[in-house]
Amino acid sequence: MNKRPLRPVATALAATLALCASGCSGTERPGSSRKNPATANLGAVIGGTPQKGGTLTVLSNQDFTHLDPARNWVMNDMDFGTRLLYRTLVTYKAAPGTAGGDLVPDLATGLGTPSHGARTWTFRLKRGVTYEDGTPITAQDIKYNVERSFSPDLPGGSDYAARYLAGAEGYQGPAQGKHLDSIKTPDAHTIVFELRKPFAEFPNATVMPTFAPVPKKRDKGPQFDNRPFSSGPYKIESYQRGKKLVLVRNTHWSASTDAVRKAYPDRLVVVMGLKANQIDDRMIASEGADASAVPWYALRPESAAKVLPNAEVRQRLLAESTNCTDMVQMHTGRAPFSDLKVRQAVQYALDRDSVLTASGGPAFNDLSTAYMPATLFDGKQPDTLKIPKTGDVEKAKRLLKEAGKPGGFETKMTVSTGDKGRAEAVQQSLGKAGIKVTIETVDPSAFYATIGDTKNRTDMVYTGWCPDYPSGSTFLPFVFDGRYIKEKGNQGNHSLFRDKPTMRRMDEIAAMTDAKKANAAWRQLDGEILAKSPTVPVLVRRWPLVLGTNIAGAYGQTSFGGQLDYATVGLKDPSKSQG
Repeated sequence: MNKRPLRPVATALAATLALCASGCSGTERPGSSRKNPATANLGAVIGGTPQKGGTLTVLSNQDFTHLDPARNWVMNDMDFGTRLLYRTLVTYKAAPGTAGGDLVPDLATGLGTPSHGARTWTFRLKRGVTYEDGTPITAQDIKYNVERSFSPDLPGGSDYAARYLAGAEGYQGPAQGKHLDSIKTPDAHTIVFELRKPFAEFPNATVMPTFAPVPKKRDKGPQFDNRPFSSGPYKIESYQRGKKLVLVRNTHWSASTDAVRKAYPDRLVVVMGLKANQIDDRMIASEGADASAVPWYALRPESAAKVLPNAEVRQRLLAESTNCTDMVQMHTGRAPFSDLKVRQAVQYALDRDSVLTASGGPAFNDLSTAYMPATLFDGKQPDTLKIPKTGDVEKAKRLLKEAGKPGGFETKMTVSTGDKGRAEAVQQSLGKAGIKVTIETVDPSAFYATIGDTKNRTDMVYTGWCPDYPSGSTFLPFVFDGRYIKEKGNQGNHSLFRDKPTMRRMDEIAAMTDAKKANAAWRQLDGEILAKSPTVPVLVRRWPLVLGTNIAGAYGQTSFGGQLDYATVGLKDPSKSQG
């Protein structure tokens, strides 16, 4: 799911980590049993238990990609939306560490009841759950939002419904009164999904915002993105695109129906359009209202030297794994990347170690030797290709010569502005083999719309993919199944890879009823796709966040890529907050 452009924590951080190993106050030298200072708060909750009340401020350099639940499938936006503004049939437990990946009921009373060999799933809704105006949430509202996620004018959202619901092929949304017969609502508290094939993991899919309720009378098409109608603990008081979002309590939300969201603050204010260096400096200083603030994006490389040597600031540092694999994706449908040898040349030319350095070094990153992250390989990725981490330029040149391009070629790569430093490391390493890359940067809020335009995008993109839950079925099919490529709003498969043997094998694995055999099959398929080189896996990052001194109940939620879990965060002393 939920890819996102991630800001690098680059060379300065790596240098500072090296410095800290031998000279930072309050740290131990190499070989010490104490934790690395950069990762000391992994799995921890910072600040103790929050007190109810006050204003939590979020400092951001950008706007949201989407808040409309039908369109929200970028990791940090999903975290914010599903924890604060709307509820889904099922959600993740509010807990640090691996426990944060456990499924728990949300709007539903349970995790769903399968029948007909897991082709049919039935969910029953809790009683007494209402929207921000006090009207009851119904099964029909959930059906309606799933249906509207098919609308061509609402691109960008999760496509689990399109992949699995019976009769979904060619469906274009509920306009003109057209509905999906495979979603049945026999009463206001029962919703039944009929799938075109067995899917034992379907409850995991219902965590997605697609399965949040939207009442038809409140739907305003693309404009709903500006003012989603709340079913969660907060509602939108005001939203100035690119400037400020203010959330206040939804007085009709009841904690008695919601075991996950604690809703400690009275208000949340997201201040946008700030410069990244301003955010880091303000979070490190933690003065005035900023003591009750959290950052939206990760720490900048230039700021590392201000954080890691300072024991007090390090105590406010979170750095959970994103569980997302960064990849260099090549347009396999156009020359020169339609040639396997050219794609393999990129694999061998890429100096992953230089990209790792540009991302902050090994303290905040792990090199990737496979597509799926280590969590889907029992903790360690295989290395089937055995390509040196610094690359093999001579072999890359030989492959280019075999492809009829002995002098290399020129191409363009689109990246998020936050990934420019990382892209420059890619550019430099490919250049050594004769592949001349021009970098085009795009604002993060527009990044996925840009690379999702398959006719007009560049031949290379740098992006990533995160599994929605611990299964290969939520990674490989989304990144490499060519049957779900869209002309606009394309998601996941940014290599535009259309390989019939791969798609056939995906269907075979998806039909397996033995979970262990399926897991083993996904792992094997990962290596088989890697040999065909549609993309190059690079690394898996952590997500470093420095929090204000008045923040409590804070931890990185692994199911949301190390993002702060907004379900539980609040303030130590609400009276000290401002705004």
